[in-house]
Amino acid sequence: MNSEFPTAVHLLVYLADSLSKTANSEELAENVGTNPARVRKAMGCLREKGWVGTREGVGGGYFLKVEPASIRLADVYRAACCGGLRPKKGTGSSGSDCKISSGISGAMDHYFDEAERRYLDYFDGVTVQDVLNRIVSEKEHGNGQPELQG
Repeated sequence: MNSEFPTAVHLLVYLADSLSKTANSEELAENVGTNPARVRKAMGCLREKGWVGTREGVGGGYFLKVEPASIRLADVYRAACCGGLRPKKGTGSSGSDCKISSGISGAMDHYFDEAERRYLDYFDGVTVQDVLNRIVSEKEHGNGQPELQG
């Protein structure tokens, strides 16, 4: 998996924590630990889904347009990096005479597809608000792990 999904979730949770204000790409990049260009790319994707808006001018930046409880992580995953569990490059060679080399990629695709289906089923029950609530709960209760939600 690449980092587009966790970056997108981070950005949405950050905006959800401060619904009354905007954040520019530099502020967001510093919080995420990446560069502003990468933030702008991710935010473009989130804006296309209608979750994020922009405000121009002094004090402008990005803001959350919808309730954080309405954004399911499965939808964020689909928007940010569909097919992210499958490696970009498989092994083997489809033109090989070896049954293993020629068949491994197709066999593994089956397992990656199933894993992704289960992954999305789980994240379908988790929202941006759930993530924010978990962070707040962990901060209030020290480093203890609260029960899993979703």
